[in-house]
Amino acid sequence: MRILSTFIILFILSGCSTSNIVTINVTEPAQVTMPGNIKTVGIINRNTISPDNTTLDKADKIFSMEGKNLDKDGAERSIDGLLTELSRNSRFTSVKYLKNENVEAASPGMFPAAISWEKAEQICKRNNVDALYVLEFYDTDAKADYATLPVSIKGPLGIEVPAIEHHVTITTTINMGWRIYDVTRRQIIDEHKTTQNTISKGQGINPVSAISAVKGRKENVLSISNQIGSDYAEIILPYQSYVQRNYYVKGTENFVIAKRKAQTGKWDEASSYWRNEIDNPKSKIAGRASYNMAIINEINGELDKAIKWA
Repeated sequence: MRILSTFIILFILSGCSTSNIVTINVTEPAQVTMPGNIKTVGIINRNTISPDNTTLDKADKIFSMEGKNLDKDGAERSIDGLLTELSRNSRFTSVKYLKNENVEAASPGMFPAAISWEKAEQICKRNNVDALYVLEFYDTDAKADYATLPVSIKGPLGIEVPAIEHHVTITTTINMGWRIYDVTRRQIIDEHKTTQNTISKGQGINPVSAISAVKGRKENVLSISNQIGSDYAEIILPYQSYVQRNYYVKGTENFVIAKRKAQTGKWDEASSYWRNEIDNPKSKIAGRASYNMAIINEINGELDKAIKWA
């Protein structure tokens, strides 16, 4: 694909006015390559704080405005999203959530040191898996912004009186980090950190009632966490994207006819006219025809042929 893209850039620079644009759907390689020997994987939740850092964890919960079990439930929802998507992938014969494997992290909100390979191997052997997906940390932080607005409210006698209404906006930041361990090669395949925000709003006659009026904060956090887990499962999969390609429409009568065929979606018929020009004695014309043959082969998914034509 990169080789073909290089030729595309060169040809576009040589004469954009002689070309048209086509948008096509192409397959892009996966962001992370999973070795072929990995058939079974285990998932570990490492979001358990070491006893030496429980005081630090309690302080973090206070200053981050963490609701009851928010980090605990958010981590579980993220793992659930990962587990669901990996289980749908025919790439693996088995995907397991290793709930009984307790691997503590050092402190909240940051990447801990990687699990030792000796321990990782023991875990894989106990559970008969080839690799580990590990949620290394999960943490939420929150920032509250207050504002007051003058309003009118009805008093006891039905008379409107001036008052102050309190508005609060809570921005919750979700932080989590993942690693994938290839135990056979003793290699960390991927290390990934994700940060996303969600905003919740409330209002009331005082700051306390304004915060109490904030609805759906935890539900939003859990939903986003689940989606992050699902998205992380897809980094080992090829994905589809739309790209634009230029193809030549001028040079000879065959190019003009092929242009009309292409514009009506008859690409195979257009290619028969381009093929008639690949042996044209003028190298410029032959080059344009060969380039267009690269495009039609890419459209048809024949990438090896497309690269050869390019």
